[in-house]
Amino acid sequence: MWWGVGAALLANVLYSVGFVLEKRALGDLPALSTRRPVRVVLVLLTSPLWLVGSLALAAGFAAQLVVYRALPIAAAQGIFVSGLVLLLLLSSAVLGEQPSGRERYALGAVLVALLMVVASVREGEDVVSSGAPWTLVLLVCVPTLAAGVWLYGRVERLARRRHRVPTNGIGYGVAVGLLYGVSSLAIKGASSRLTTAGLGEAARSLLGSPYPYLLLFTAVAGLIMSQAALQRCRASLIVPVCTTVTCLFTAVLGTLTFGETLPEDPLLLTLRVAGTALALSVLLAMPRHDPRT
Repeated sequence: MWWGVGAALLANVLYSVGFVLEKRALGDLPALSTRRPVRVVLVLLTSPLWLVGSLALAAGFAAQLVVYRALPIAAAQGIFVSGLVLLLLLSSAVLGEQPSGRERYALGAVLVALLMVVASVREGEDVVSSGAPWTLVLLVCVPTLAAGVWLYGRVERLARRRHRVPTNGIGYGVAVGLLYGVSSLAIKGASSRLTTAGLGEAARSLLGSPYPYLLLFTAVAGLIMSQAALQRCRASLIVPVCTTVTCLFTAVLGTLTFGETLPEDPLLLTLRVAGTALALSVLLAMPRHDPRT
C-alpha cells in the first residue's frame, strides 16, 4: 500500500510541475485553435519548455499505473487532489497568478468535499479491483467522451461571440476533466492487464481490450483541448476544476464500474455522497467569467 501512496505523491509533483511549465511555455506561443488540431501539435513541438512539461505529465500518467495496482480508486483520487495545493503554490510563484477570494474559498470547499470522499474509504476492507466488464466500461466512457467534446465545443462557440465577458475557464475545465476521467478509468483497466507473467501475453491481453484505444483518444483530444484552454485561462483555476471533475468522476463511477463496493456503514456512505454533492454544488456556483479589465 505504501509504495502506492509514494507513487501517487510523485504523480502529484510531476503533474503540478508539468502543467506550470506548459502554461509558461504557452505564453510565448502563437494563439492555438482546436479547429486546427495539426497546427496545434506542430506549434507545441517547437517549444523545448513545453516538451519538458509534457514529459513530466507523461511520467505522472506512468506513475498512475503503479497507484491503481496498489490503492482503491477512491483513496487514490484523494491523494491526487492533494496536489492542488502544490499547483496553486507553483502557479503563484512561477506564473504570478492570484486567485480571487471567492475562488480560494470555493477551491477550499472542493478540497474538503474530496477529502470527505476519501474519508469514506475503509482502510483494510476496501478491495483493489483487478478488472471490469468491457461493456460496462464502454457504457460509462463513450457517453462521457461525447459529453466532454460537446461541452468544450459549446464553450468555444460562446467564447467567440463579440463583446462577451471573457470566460475564466470553468467550462473548459469541466470538459477536459471528463476526458481525463475516462483516461483514469482506462489507466486503471490497463494496469489490471499488465499482471500476467509473460510480456507477449500481457501485450495481447492489453491490445485485445478497449483501454489502449480509450487512452489514445483521450491523449490526442485531451492534448489539443487542454492546451488551447490553458493558453487562454489561468492555470490556477482551470487545472483545479479539471482535477476536481476527474477525481469525482473516477472515484464515483470508477468505484461502481470496477466493482469496488460502496461503504455499508451509513456514516461512510453519507460522507461519500455528501462530499460528491458538495463538490458539484461548488462547481455550479462558481463564476463563469473573469471581470473585465
